[in-house]
Amino acid sequence: MSSPFGSAPSSALVAVDRAVSELRRGLSVAVSDPGGNVLHLTAAEYATAERLAGFVAAAGASAAPRLLLTNRRAATLKLRPLVGDPVALPLDAHLDAATIASLADPTADLDNPLRGPFAVLRRAPMAAEFAAVKLLKLARLLPAALVATAADTQGLLCVDADAITAYDDQAARALRIVSDARVPLADAEVARIIAFRPPDGGIEHLAIVIGEPTRREPVLARLHSECFTGDLLGSLRCDCGEQLRGAIRTIAAAGGGVLLYLAQEGRGIGLVNKLKAYRLQDQGFDTVEANERLGFDPDERVFRPAAEMLRLLGFDAVRLLTNNPEKVSGLVASGINVVERVPHAFPANNHNEFYLATKKAKSGHLL
Repeated sequence: MSSPFGSAPSSALVAVDRAVSELRRGLSVAVSDPGGNVLHLTAAEYATAERLAGFVAAAGASAAPRLLLTNRRAATLKLRPLVGDPVALPLDAHLDAATIASLADPTADLDNPLRGPFAVLRRAPMAAEFAAVKLLKLARLLPAALVATAADTQGLLCVDADAITAYDDQAARALRIVSDARVPLADAEVARIIAFRPPDGGIEHLAIVIGEPTRREPVLARLHSECFTGDLLGSLRCDCGEQLRGAIRTIAAAGGGVLLYLAQEGRGIGLVNKLKAYRLQDQGFDTVEANERLGFDPDERVFRPAAEMLRLLGFDAVRLLTNNPEKVSGLVASGINVVERVPHAFPANNHNEFYLATKKAKSGHLL
């Protein structure tokens, strides 16, 4: 069967995308690495007594079932030693299903301050364990994994660890334009929306091309990560909605340019996890601390998709509307010439003042 993309997607990309779907359904997959390690993997946040019993039974007596937590999450739980990332906790009497779920999800940490002691394996993590946590991040699930050595993978979708770790880059390289339509906007009547999708059917990104920007000189561009609460609902917890609409107005007033609308909600952790981060912020943690308590890095976004989208649109040099130096360095590292950083800031309100101050102090935003 021919592919609408002109060539069939790589089997590695498809396997990773299928594994993401399995994990989001609460099912298990197998992850193998070049060292010969094969792991039975499922998401820890879905742990129930019934599921845990089934997982341990399926793993078998010699499978050494364990809970994997990122170093970020382990540090908030004061687990030692932090030999590598992720940290592995062998399942024992202390780790029943309720405890596993609570260790994965920090939103109830303050209600359960005294937990443990928990044993930690004193060894460097396997490549398959690192990939297992990365796969959960790709699935926009909490990065806490239940794994066991798999002697039998019958009935499990198998995916290679190297394919998981390379997925972001490979999916970005494979992006193709799949749809293009004229969409007049309130602040930019001459506008087109162009959709990009990797051939494995993975996550889609959009470009809003305003006016008729020339390819002969650097284009005025904005990289905007989607924000359901700010962009659509007008949330006052962030400045995303103002940045989106302000960028469209600025680009239109300049005579044209491009806004890339990237499917990287919550700095790449997904909407559900962003809402968990909001709960942590309501408990007194700042935006960086909240992401780290969830087990994520402060910013999980990648900017290779943006670079590939610009190239497909015919742009290799930009004047970038941003206050985030990491967007500049991310594009430059991906081969796009950023000739100018154009400031793009908006006044704080009573709800996002602390959020913006944290971005300036901890994330280096130029506000």
